[in-house]
Amino acid sequence: MSNDKRPHTKGPRRSRPVTPSRLVAFEVLMAVDVDDAYANLALPAKIKEFGLSSNDAGLATELTYGTLRMQGFYDRVIANAAARDIDTIDLVVLNILRMGVHQLLNMRVAQHAAVDESVNLAEHMASLGAVGFVNAVLRRTSRHDLEDWQEFITKDISNADERFAALYSHPVWIVRALKQSLEAEGRGEELENLLASDNVNPRVTLVELPGFVDANDEVEGEPTKFSPLGMSLNTGGDPTRFARVREGVVRVQDEGSQLAALVLSRHHEITPGEKWLDMCAGPGGKAALLAAEATLGGAELTANEVIPGRADLVRKALAILPDVDVVTGDGVHIGLDQPNTYDRILLDAPCTGLGALRRRPEARWRKSPKDVGDLTALQAQLLTSALHALKPGGVLAYVTCSPHLAETRAIVEGALRKNQKVSELDARAVLSDVAMETIDIAGDSLSVQLWPHRHGTDAMFISLLTKSE
Repeated sequence: MSNDKRPHTKGPRRSRPVTPSRLVAFEVLMAVDVDDAYANLALPAKIKEFGLSSNDAGLATELTYGTLRMQGFYDRVIANAAARDIDTIDLVVLNILRMGVHQLLNMRVAQHAAVDESVNLAEHMASLGAVGFVNAVLRRTSRHDLEDWQEFITKDISNADERFAALYSHPVWIVRALKQSLEAEGRGEELENLLASDNVNPRVTLVELPGFVDANDEVEGEPTKFSPLGMSLNTGGDPTRFARVREGVVRVQDEGSQLAALVLSRHHEITPGEKWLDMCAGPGGKAALLAAEATLGGAELTANEVIPGRADLVRKALAILPDVDVVTGDGVHIGLDQPNTYDRILLDAPCTGLGALRRRPEARWRKSPKDVGDLTALQAQLLTSALHALKPGGVLAYVTCSPHLAETRAIVEGALRKNQKVSELDARAVLSDVAMETIDIAGDSLSVQLWPHRHGTDAMFISLLTKSE
């Protein structure tokens, strides 16, 4: 059985159908592998298509995200239990096995149910010869618990980075990049906690758009620790069950993203007539928060996005803020076309997304060190353009959802070296003023690096820059 992506001959169907939650999870996993789909987009669409109940949707979500997060570790288990290389296993069968191993090792599913449901799925979706193979591999897997498999998988790995990569299911290059970022803060000992945090379901957090929500609006949740506009849901489920979410005045948004926007909008008091720019606005989450803040202060926001489809998403996100100008253009050229124009600029730069592996677990398997090089070249160009577009005395927030040093401090320091008129502002002091509670930011730079294990947010990086005449 080769690990290809061609259609497969299905065996005769059993009288017992596949449980809808498992079928949804399987189809999403296949879409991720075959079509490069994003699980966070594909899964809600599938849940809606199948009309899953709340409980079934929860099971499908755990099966999908849990399997994707731990895929690297599960592949090692499968290779051992199957006594063959992963690359020789058909992709359909491999995803059925990954789901089965997740149920056996990390879910409260009875062993017989995990094996039987996986075999049933194989009879529906795979070739006839795969059914016995799935049954045998999962029964061998079930003879040992998670701790036994962890010990077995890592017993011959002497390198600490490689051991963490195996245990916590991250590519080793990502482990090393995260380690370097933590060590730059003097917190290298936090690496294992960080990797573990990447494999935990994050709580759903909401943002209340200022000027649209008042004290009488009730959403079932509790205030976030740091963002003055944030709220964490106490229970799971679809946040659109709340009327204010359906109306668009309350949005799903990570607390780190909220803080990145607020550090810019609340750096100093807004002067009516200020011109603001969100240079890379898609899909529009931070743009909506900035637009609401700008509207309250009498400022004007322009939201730019280079990809037309994403620009449409920005327009949709800003539909309740009709005065925002949404334009489609390449941010690299804005500085030359509109020099010294904007009082505040958000450059939420395209990045590897290594700071959001909790939410987008497939990203860890799709990215490579080459992607870092390609993106840092673009990030440097965008920052140069943004600085040209910034008015003297204005404030620019350079933001990435990645803690990789090449995408964060290296980009900022490169800009500072190239332009003597550019200086860095104290983003930590601003964050301290914005945050509701004291926030632990390590290291000795002026920038902010947030972390999932330390702050409960995505790993957002925030630097504030200004320029003189």
